[in-house]
Amino acid sequence: MRLAVRQVATARVLDAEVGACDLSRWFDTVGSGLGLLLLDGLIAVDARVGDRTATELIGPGDLLQPAFPLAENLLERSEAFRALSAARFALLDAEFAERVRPWPQIMNALLRRAGRRIADLDVLRAITSQPRLEVRLVLLLWHLAARWGRVDPAGIRVSLPLTHRMLGQLVGAERPSISHALARLAQAGMVTGAAGDWHLHGTVEDHLEALIERTARLGEPRETNGRSQGRKLATGG
Repeated sequence: MRLAVRQVATARVLDAEVGACDLSRWFDTVGSGLGLLLLDGLIAVDARVGDRTATELIGPGDLLQPAFPLAENLLERSEAFRALSAARFALLDAEFAERVRPWPQIMNALLRRAGRRIADLDVLRAITSQPRLEVRLVLLLWHLAARWGRVDPAGIRVSLPLTHRMLGQLVGAERPSISHALARLAQAGMVTGAAGDWHLHGTVEDHLEALIERTARLGEPRETNGRSQGRKLATGG
């Protein structure tokens, strides 16, 4: 079966250099097909609403589809694509979809790829709901490490061409806040390295426990003359 499918499940391959990508022409070619399947590289998808931009990372095996505007949408939304490393796409147009129709296994595999993107976006949404920026950054880096990290003597290494500004767009924060939070994480020995090449030391459980403990400690009332300031305020009238 694999030999038979290989003869018809061929697709045109498109290359994208590092930088901004205008995929509109390729999406037009896809038409009513399945979309663009990323074969190699790393793509940042920037969705902008108002004056805020949220970023999603797309890696090999992910399926990109054109945005379909809905009549009931009340918010204006724009989308832009950037190749963070040289990328290659397979163009899965309507003709490709028709050729592979006798083999539903292929369609099922592509549906699972689309489902993985939705699951990743759900994780990012949960991460950005964390109130503390250090926690958001730690969770994001461990989330990225699961797919792009590798083990080395210093811990888990995550080498991705992400600037502090892009990290902010991934976790919902401004660039200066990202820089300060990373400095605090480095001082605590949790995350070290420069932009684009981070080392995670310990485990995600260790990091969260330390951050939660630090949050609780900062939330404790300060001691003044052997008594907590909160008690002094309560008894001082």
